[in-house]
Amino acid sequence: MQDVMHLLQSHRSIRTFKDITIDQSLVEELIRSGQAAATSSFIQACTVIQVSSGEKREKIAQFAGNQRYVAKAPVFLVFCADMHRHQLACELHKVPMQSGYTEQLLTASIDCALFAQNVVIGAEALGLGACYIGGLRNEIAAVSSLLALPDLVFPVFGLCLGYPDQNPEVKPRLPLSLTLKQDSYTQDKTTDEADKLDIAALEAYDQQIREYYISRTGNQKETGWTEQISGMLQKEARPHMMKFLQDKGFMNK
Repeated sequence: MQDVMHLLQSHRSIRTFKDITIDQSLVEELIRSGQAAATSSFIQACTVIQVSSGEKREKIAQFAGNQRYVAKAPVFLVFCADMHRHQLACELHKVPMQSGYTEQLLTASIDCALFAQNVVIGAEALGLGACYIGGLRNEIAAVSSLLALPDLVFPVFGLCLGYPDQNPEVKPRLPLSLTLKQDSYTQDKTTDEADKLDIAALEAYDQQIREYYISRTGNQKETGWTEQISGMLQKEARPHMMKFLQDKGFMNK
C-alpha cells in the first residue's frame, strides 16, 4: 500500500525519453488497464488512437504548439470522447438516439480522463514516464480531420509514453486546506472568513512554488502559482471549442 501511495504522489510530467521501443503487447496491456477504470453508467465512451505515423506525429506536434516530444516519444496516444458507437448501438435496435446533450459531453470526457489516468499509473508502475498533451486542442479541428474522427467523436487530449531520460522534481501541489473541505465549501464560516484563510494559504503556497521554480531553473524563473494562474486567465481559452463541439454533435442541449 505504501508503494502505491508513493507512486501516486511521485508523478512528474516526462518530456524527454530514451530511444527504447515499447512492445506493442505492453501498450495493449496498458489500454486494458485503462478500460478497467470506472465508466459512467457503463457507457465506455473512450476510444484511444495510437498514432505511429511519423508524418501524422509531426503534424500533431505542430498543431499542439510545436511540442517536439509529441513527435519523438516512443508511443503517442490520443484519447477521444466517443459517442459514435452509441449511435451505432441505437441503429442496431432501430431506435433514435437522443444526442447533443451537454451531460453526454461531460460523461464522455470524464470517461476519457479516468481511462487515461489508469494508463498513466500503470505505465509509471512499470518504469515508464508520461506527459499529457492538452495542446492538441489548439487546432482541434485539424487534429480531428487528421485522425478521421466522425461526428460524436472528439480528441480530448494526447499522451506521450516512454522510458524517462530526465529526472525532474515533483512539482508541489496545493495544500490540503485548499483542496479538502469538510461538510461545505466554507466549512461553517462566512464566505469572507473562508476566503481570508484561503488567501493566506495561497500566499504560503506561492512562496513554495517560487522556491521550486528557482531551484529547477537556476534562478531563471521566479513566479508564484497565483501569478501564473491570474496571467493565464487574462487570455482567451480556446474560444473555437464551443462551435467545434457543437458541429461534432455535442453541447447543443
